[in-house]
Parts: sequence; C-alpha cells; structure tokens
Amino acid sequence: MRLHELSPAPGSRKSRKRIGRGTGSGNGKTSGRGQNGALSRSGAKAHLAHEGGQMPLQRRLPRLKGMARGPHTVAHPKVYAPVNIGELERISADEIGIEELRAAGLVGKKEVLVKILGDGEIGRVVTVRAHAFSRSAKEKIEAAGGGVELLER
Repeated sequence: MRLHELSPAPGSRKSRKRIGRGTGSGNGKTSGRGQNGALSRSGAKAHLAHEGGQMPLQRRLPRLKGMARGPHTVAHPKVYAPVNIGELERISADEIGIEELRAAGLVGKKEVLVKILGDGEIGRVVTVRAHAFSRSAKEKIEAAGGGVELLER
C-alpha cells in the first residue's frame, strides 16, 4: 500500500449540504428554511427569549430594585474567622492573641475579625484576646481559670 492509495473509510466522510442551488438539489428555493417567519430570513434568528406569544420569562419575573434596606438587612455584615477552644491547645503561650493564632495557622492573613467558639475543652489557664466569644467559650475559659479580653472591631 502506498501513500497515494490511502482513502477514508466508506461512509466516514460526508459532503456538505449545498443550499440554494436549484430545485433539483432538494434544497433550492427556500434553502430548507420553510416558507415565512423570522427563521426563514437571511441573518435573522428567532429571539432567544421568544416564547411564541407566551409572556417571556424575563418579563414574568419581577425586577430587582437594588439592595434591600431595612431593619433585618445588613449591607456589610461582619465576617468572623471561627476558632474553637479545642484548637487553642496547640498554642503553648499563656496569652493568646490574633498574632499567635496566625502563627499557629488557625487564622488566615486576610481574616481580620476572630471569634472564639466553644467546641472542645481547654485544660490550662490562658488569657485569650479576640473580637468576639460565644457564651460557651467564655464560660469554659473562665471555668479553667483563664481570662477573656475583647478587642476593638
């Protein structure tokens, strides 16, 4: 077998449909597009939202009016980095602040506010400085003989 004798497998290559080349071709006159309507026009497509007389979805739904302002909405909520009491055992210092939490990898560099949560136990006396404490975390730290200091936000 030589290179010039190679050919594709029978039926694997199909010639393209030649549209608008006379009635004998089977795709003459209207070029396979039917008689009238938006889809028969040259360059025109049916509108993506057209639903054939039914009210289109983007008109059925209410418009968004911007950010809701009310007593129960917060434009810029405070996002805290959570740290559980059980994770504080990893830190050997007696006074634990934000810097110590970052050094231990419990808080990321970008996270500004830290909240201490009450999951786990603490078995030594520590003073913890953070922006917020859950009630159970505060009780557990004070029950162990430690102290809690709230930082400015």
